[in-house]
Amino acid sequence: MPAGTSAVSRPTLPSPADIAVLAETFRLLGDPTRLRILFSCLDAPRSVGDIAQSLELSQSLVSHHLRLLRGARLVRGQRRARQVFYELADQHVSDMLADMAYHVAEEHAEK
Repeated sequence: MPAGTSAVSRPTLPSPADIAVLAETFRLLGDPTRLRILFSCLDAPRSVGDIAQSLELSQSLVSHHLRLLRGARLVRGQRRARQVFYELADQHVSDMLADMAYHVAEEHAEK
């Protein structure tokens, strides 16, 4: 393999439509409350009530944010009896959150 190349291939340049979707996704991720909700669902599915209680937020606020996150395909819900449990949509979302948290922690450790 030539110097400076990687075994992992880089994705092709996204289409303008995909760029717009990515920009909207990053805009949604720019809200601290939504990030806290995503991190609370990182390890296991959680109900709206559990998320609200652990983050000290109202259930209506958590539901509002979950609706936006679900629309962006960042979380998915699964109904169990009368409750819906939310989890991260897939491993890509989980990896991205973990990688970015590590990146930030690494940056702070260097200072």
